[in-house]
Amino acid sequence: MGDSYVTFLVLGIVLVVVDGQLIYHSGKAYLRRASYDEEQAGGMMKLTAVLFHLVVLGLLALVSTIDVDTGDSVKNVVVKLGVVLLLLALAHGVTMAILARIRDRQLQQQLADQMAEEHRIYDERQAHIGEPRPAPKIESPYSPK
Repeated sequence: MGDSYVTFLVLGIVLVVVDGQLIYHSGKAYLRRASYDEEQAGGMMKLTAVLFHLVVLGLLALVSTIDVDTGDSVKNVVVKLGVVLLLLALAHGVTMAILARIRDRQLQQQLADQMAEEHRIYDERQAHIGEPRPAPKIESPYSPK
């Protein structure tokens, strides 16, 4: 194993970890805006970030075994890093799509809950409209006190 192999792995791992941290921290804030509390958003993002890291590090390991021969070891590393960056971009995009779907589902659930509550309140009000009301007490000014 040459220096270019180690260089490629180190640079690839740094790129994956940095992107994974960006996804984790940005994703937590993104999910909190969809009414997830801090704990829920953190837990969801930990699971998502672990999945992201495992997938991309696995891809990095596979790309590291591909033999690229451009005649120059620096160019070999650049070509492999280019492939890793493209795969990283793809994984980042897929992760963002997953987070958007999670957030949309939470917002839809909130809307459904809100509509159900409004419907319940409306039904209660309508039930009271049909009830007979007691006649108001009218006192005559001529009645004895």
